[in-house]
Amino acid sequence: MERAARVQLDETAKQIIEQLQQDGRRSYAAIGKAVGLSEAAVRQRVQKLLDTGVMQIVGVTDPLMLGFHRQMMIGVKCEGDLEKAADQLAGIDEIDYVVITAGSFDILLELVCEDDERLLELLARIRAVPGVVSTESFVYLKLRKQTYSWGTR
Repeated sequence: MERAARVQLDETAKQIIEQLQQDGRRSYAAIGKAVGLSEAAVRQRVQKLLDTGVMQIVGVTDPLMLGFHRQMMIGVKCEGDLEKAADQLAGIDEIDYVVITAGSFDILLELVCEDDERLLELLARIRAVPGVVSTESFVYLKLRKQTYSWGTR
């Protein structure tokens, strides 16, 4: 996923984003009332934010309630072209987060899967990616905090 250059947001756009970070289902009318715009103006601004990739609106689920009993972070050490390895790893459907990092690991992955048998299969696929030298798995035991409301600064 190629990231675009930083977009300059005005205060109204930031307020709209913050409204949606609090409640992604908040109506355009309610947002308009909070930020001082018409419903139509909010709709247009939200569409522009979506089109430019500044934000996305998604339903966040609890993996356990959907039958995914293993959620984990995997640290990956690589040699060679990190971006190529990261792109190949990003192509694995069960991996929902791929980031190239500085530190002990070259790449961090987050994934969810149904059970340990599926996890073993995925680890084999990850380790078979060209450039992957080693992996270390961090199985999530209990989620204590997950938030998407870091604001807009």
